[in-house]
Amino acid sequence: MDAPLTLNGWLPQAETVTVLTGAGISTDSGIPDFRGPQGVWTKDPAAAALSSIDSYLADPEVRRRSWRARLDHPGWAAEPNRGHAALVELERAGRLRAIITQNIDGLHQSAGSSPSAVIEIHGTMRDAICLSCGLRTPMPEVLARVGAGEEDPPCVSCGGIQKSATISFGQALDPDVLAAAIAAARSCDLFLAVGTSLTVQPAAGLCLEAVEHGARLVIINAQPTPYDRVADAVLRTPIGEALPRLVSRVCEKTGGGAR
Repeated sequence: MDAPLTLNGWLPQAETVTVLTGAGISTDSGIPDFRGPQGVWTKDPAAAALSSIDSYLADPEVRRRSWRARLDHPGWAAEPNRGHAALVELERAGRLRAIITQNIDGLHQSAGSSPSAVIEIHGTMRDAICLSCGLRTPMPEVLARVGAGEEDPPCVSCGGIQKSATISFGQALDPDVLAAAIAAARSCDLFLAVGTSLTVQPAAGLCLEAVEHGARLVIINAQPTPYDRVADAVLRTPIGEALPRLVSRVCEKTGGGAR
């Protein structure tokens, strides 16, 4: 592991671990990230408009393109990888406080993490929501309409505009979800930031919430982040290698660990 030698010394002492995951943990499952060298927005800057709530509401073509992208999203065929499985092992060992995820793919739950342990700070792609009446519908039901020819399917209840139940740029986070994330960051003794550029607030700021409340901070990410300077360790090793090893070290006292 690319980390100070002291890392192996104090990892087994961690009793309560909160994990923040970003797009990087899902790239091994075939879901591209956004800002990396091969990221969705790096290759196609115009694609970022699909994540703007103002553009989505104002432009029917943006909505039509968004629905086509949802229909073809690689998340529907993706399977959890070793990184997701490692966090399941961490939970089974009794060391996990929470997984705060910026991802919308639901792979933590698919891997076996308890839904109650996963805080989806940016929402989920697996539901659609009406922006007028708030009706929530399983996404496959709406995508079936898209596949049948509806380019911008309106809400079946009120005829309003629908979108995925995710947080777009310009939308506020759910205050209860954010409060749960902050509480999890403040009540751990080890905070892991995994596969996230740590450039999107308020999720990135959870690192400081943890550090200021006494937690050690470990960052696992291929590229530098703004929080590397306050981290106790920064790992550049691929997540599928680094995270299982790290979890194994954390779980040594209980005899658990990722395999």
